[in-house]
Amino acid sequence: MAAGIHANAQIVNIESSRIHTDTIGWSGSMGGNVSLAKNVDKVFSAGAFAHLQYKTGKNLYLFLGDYSFLKGAQKKYTDNTFFHLRYNRKISSLLRWEIFTQLQTNKITKIDNRFLAGMGPRFKLSGSGRLHVYLGVLAMYEYERELTEPPVSHRTVRNSSYLSFTLKPTPTLEIVSTTFYQPRLAHWGDFRILNQESANLSITQKLSATVNWNYLYDQYPVEGIPRSNYTFSTGLKYAF
Repeated sequence: MAAGIHANAQIVNIESSRIHTDTIGWSGSMGGNVSLAKNVDKVFSAGAFAHLQYKTGKNLYLFLGDYSFLKGAQKKYTDNTFFHLRYNRKISSLLRWEIFTQLQTNKITKIDNRFLAGMGPRFKLSGSGRLHVYLGVLAMYEYERELTEPPVSHRTVRNSSYLSFTLKPTPTLEIVSTTFYQPRLAHWGDFRILNQESANLSITQKLSATVNWNYLYDQYPVEGIPRSNYTFSTGLKYAF
């Protein structure tokens, strides 16, 4: 649910934040980005992110954090934050079990506070050569408090399924495409769909340039927010 974790997106692409490595122990990255997005207004943003990953033989721990500065419609928004913690347990060569929690705020989309917690299976459909394909079928609890007058809160349970492709056509280029589908289990007409495309081009062994495209459709957004919006961003990432 990126080359920067986009706090202005309502769903975050965890796939492009995973570090694919056989090395046991700590790894990570940090960097920044600038972007131009269209939600209600055209918005300019700049931000920084940090990513830590710890891997053992069968376990993977992933932590993501982001802080973004946004400016649009002659207003400044400086408190958009995002934190994500995920645990991945390898059951077999084809099956993993995932558990995650997430905390997010976003003034642009009028989210005062969004808390998620969920779990479910992750299937490795293809993992040979240059192409990796994964399918996730998770369930999650969602608490959301809206920036409205008066404030409105929601507590729901959603399905959170995704299909992800990771392609590495050359040793220096990685492309990740992920599509999420998140219907509310009590009302399947209340759903979100997000498609995210990410390209990472290595400049040196540690430094890379990134390009990202996010498109979100939310059937029932916060009042005053359009059902669909997009984000395009580019930036740099430093891995360690």
